Amino acid sequence: MRSGPESFDHPDVRALTDAQQAEMRALYEGEADIGPAREAAMFVEPDGVFLVVRDAGGRAVACGGIARFDAERAELKRMYVLPEARGQGLGRSLLVELESEATRLGYRGVVLETGDRQAEALGLYRSAGYERIPCYPPYDSRALSLCFEKRLPPCE
Repeated sequence: MRSGPESFDHPDVRALTDAQQAEMRALYEGEADIGPAREAAMFVEPDGVFLVVRDAGGRAVACGGIARFDAERAELKRMYVLPEARGQGLGRSLLVELESEATRLGYRGVVLETGDRQAEALGLYRSAGYERIPCYPPYDSRALSLCFEKRLPPCE
């Protein structure tokens, strides 16, 4: 497996994010993402980056990005691993890589929103040191949303 930055509007990225949204709609009885529209420009340096993990054959199997949340924090978005690629630690390694990218870009922390029905994601984020915070807009009015934050070590 190899990972690297790719454009958010790349067809392989769109396929992964479409699969993620379909899975979320099934899990949450048809509810789609309520967050702001994510455009390719949000995941471009110096504000963010979007990473894709590809298998040995070049197939995109996982993705995730960070985008500017405020002057000090990035927001983790679109973390997803295809069902057939789960159980190999891809989510954890991708999370570590995205946190490193956030630090490199000068952010001091990462925030994220996930749903209360995503046990695997909740376990991943908690085990990686993320702590619950009050939900931020637009998730503050959504009962199913859980928000987390992690402070990052300074860039060396």
